Amino acid sequence: MSDTRLAGIGMTSARTRDRLVQRLREQGIANAAVLERIRNVPRHIFVDEALGSRAYEDTALPIGFGQTISQPFIVARMTEALLEGGALENVLEVGTGCGYQTAVLAPLVQHVHTIERIEPLITRARQRMKELGIRNVRFRHGDGSLGWKTHAPFDGILVAAAPLTVPEALLKQLKVGGRLLVPIGAEGAQHLVRFTKREQRVERESLGPVAFVPLIGGVS
Repeated sequence: MSDTRLAGIGMTSARTRDRLVQRLREQGIANAAVLERIRNVPRHIFVDEALGSRAYEDTALPIGFGQTISQPFIVARMTEALLEGGALENVLEVGTGCGYQTAVLAPLVQHVHTIERIEPLITRARQRMKELGIRNVRFRHGDGSLGWKTHAPFDGILVAAAPLTVPEALLKQLKVGGRLLVPIGAEGAQHLVRFTKREQRVERESLGPVAFVPLIGGVS
């Protein structure tokens, strides 16, 4: 991919990205490192070229297969909420999608293990990480609701699709002191929830309403 394509022009230019970052700051995103990732990750390369001019709108966009790229505010909010409480080494992402959330998160932690049930999407995401020079991500085509037991325990888990209830497998694979970010609920009634695992309990904190595609088991 050419440097010009990565840098963007017109509606995908640095100035357009700066306006997006300013909007996110006004909406309450305060983590400077997260805002810098939103500024620097070329979101337009994660959507079809026909949608490139809309890439820096704060909105979800289709990526095929009935899936969407999350709106930048949600990506920033989830990343910020996951990082609150200290640095993370071993992170699991459930629902790779096009890889945009992966690209924002990866340089802020040591290792990302990401699972996607739709094989063409993970193939595309792997190519985008290569183009961006991001090398600390391990990919798996599989059922994310089952986690990734061979690389557990994780000190951070981020779920980019909504189950009706939190999958027990993910809580079991969370390290003591670790944080799980997951949207929970049926369509139209979802809330982003942060679980923090303690020695004798799991703390639950609601971070507000969200709208995600449902978390589906199996692979395709």
